[in-house]
Amino acid sequence: MTRAVFMGTPEFAVPSLQALLAAAAFEVVGVITQPDREAGRGRKVQMSPVKQAALAAGVPILQPDRLRDPAAFGELAALAPDLIVVAAYGQILRPNVLALPRRGCINVHASLLPRWRGASPIAAAILAGDEATGCTIMQMDTGMDTGPILAQASTAILSNDTTGSLGERLARQGADLLAATLPEYLSGRLTPHPQPDEGVTVCRPIQKEQARIDWTQPAAAIARLVRAYDPWPGAFTSWRGEPLKIGRAAAAAGQAEPGLVVRHAGGAAVGTGEGLLVLLEVQPAGKRMMAVREFLAGRADFAGAVLGQD
Repeated sequence: MTRAVFMGTPEFAVPSLQALLAAAAFEVVGVITQPDREAGRGRKVQMSPVKQAALAAGVPILQPDRLRDPAAFGELAALAPDLIVVAAYGQILRPNVLALPRRGCINVHASLLPRWRGASPIAAAILAGDEATGCTIMQMDTGMDTGPILAQASTAILSNDTTGSLGERLARQGADLLAATLPEYLSGRLTPHPQPDEGVTVCRPIQKEQARIDWTQPAAAIARLVRAYDPWPGAFTSWRGEPLKIGRAAAAAGQAEPGLVVRHAGGAAVGTGEGLLVLLEVQPAGKRMMAVREFLAGRADFAGAVLGQD
């Protein structure tokens, strides 16, 4: 039986962990995940989704602040893994970790490599207007998502997909692909192939400020931004000097000055560099997300306002 260690942190990684736990050929001897963090309005300490899944399965858990620390590496080495499977762990694996398991380190990545190497491939694909994306199972090397490919599967990006909805779909696809790929890989029947030199794109970790709307951009691009940064950090602008989040929106024909709110089909739209952005759901500061018609009740001064003027 192959001794496996799983490394992952967010919800995206949970189906891959569950697929590994369900595979009879593997003994999951440990799970490595990020330390518990403060989150939410109350700043309560929360466990990662992967930790919660590992606790439910009764698997030993390690949560090092830095895997590169000698003590953390020693704990990992003591597990004596034959294979390490990684899905959105959140830390770069150093050469000593990559060299530890005799069958190597395998990564579940949420893009069709070499497109969108890096930390935010799902949001990057939506932002760029890609028509399709997918999952890649790859052997890890010292580069950032540069290792040889073992298997890939694609899926269409739907017009209403957010990072949340697409991420859920890719998480299931990645887990299924992992379950189908590992037996072929471990048996030697699967030959890894290098990534092509053409088509390489890179995405970085998302910073909250990237979700601030620039109303001089085309409405279609802003609509993609709204979908790409849902659920986090949430596309936002400002009104009356306070943040205003945009939960759902759609591009439409028409024109108004960038940032100017105009009445549109009983609701509201905002002028952009090209076209109108029709607002469907918004969240004013300190309030919940709501339909724009509910938001407009009692806010007669919203039409005619210019958003983004702090």
